[in-house]
Amino acid sequence: MSLEGTTASLALAADRDLPVVDAVVIGAMEEEVRPFLDAATQVGAEVGVGHARTRLIVLGDARVLLMRAGIGLVNAASATVHALSTVRPRAVVSTGSAGGLAAVVEVGDVVLGQDYTYAFADATAFGYVRGQVPGMPVSYPADPELLAAARGAVPGTGALRVGQMVSGDSFVTAVNVAEVRAAFPAALSTDMESTAIAQVCHAHGVPFLSVRGVSDLCGPAADQDFHLGVEEAAARAAVAVRAVVGA
Repeated sequence: MSLEGTTASLALAADRDLPVVDAVVIGAMEEEVRPFLDAATQVGAEVGVGHARTRLIVLGDARVLLMRAGIGLVNAASATVHALSTVRPRAVVSTGSAGGLAAVVEVGDVVLGQDYTYAFADATAFGYVRGQVPGMPVSYPADPELLAAARGAVPGTGALRVGQMVSGDSFVTAVNVAEVRAAFPAALSTDMESTAIAQVCHAHGVPFLSVRGVSDLCGPAADQDFHLGVEEAAARAAVAVRAVVGA
């Protein structure tokens, strides 16, 4: 095939009609997607692509592509690209657990991401802002309509908090929490996927929101609980996610 023919084929592939779904919901671990499988009225066959596992499900009146992406920024970005090449979603939502970063956050709270940046990206020597990938925005904002829908969710227990999320491939612990808090004083939580998904959605013009249940505190005070099971944290986040997708 000529170069011109190859280019034309690629253009047709990019423009092809894709099935429309109400949302793509992405969790890193099985425990983080389980609440949606348990609540679904219909569950399609599991399909594996790379490290990701996907199912088409029905939640209430919503058709959802549910993805278990695997942990980390690369797994999250790869799964999101695959999703956007498979379906045409009205929204992409990241869900699951997170570490509480801000001192006001408690175990069991649900955090709605207002904007997203990278905890450990540092090109400040070249004039970029801490957290900014060169050539990309300083941070990625949540879609305002998705955020408003999530704000309307009623958490069973714990507070519903809205603010910045940071993501990275290193855990934030008591050893390095002071440095991350100093760099991102407005950040409420930290995880290993949200910002990578936000960046892919930004590139493709798809509305995005991350909703995370706080399972651990990065630097707990002496009088704070410091751990909640991932299953419980994910279940609390799922309540707000279902409000977003209309299920």
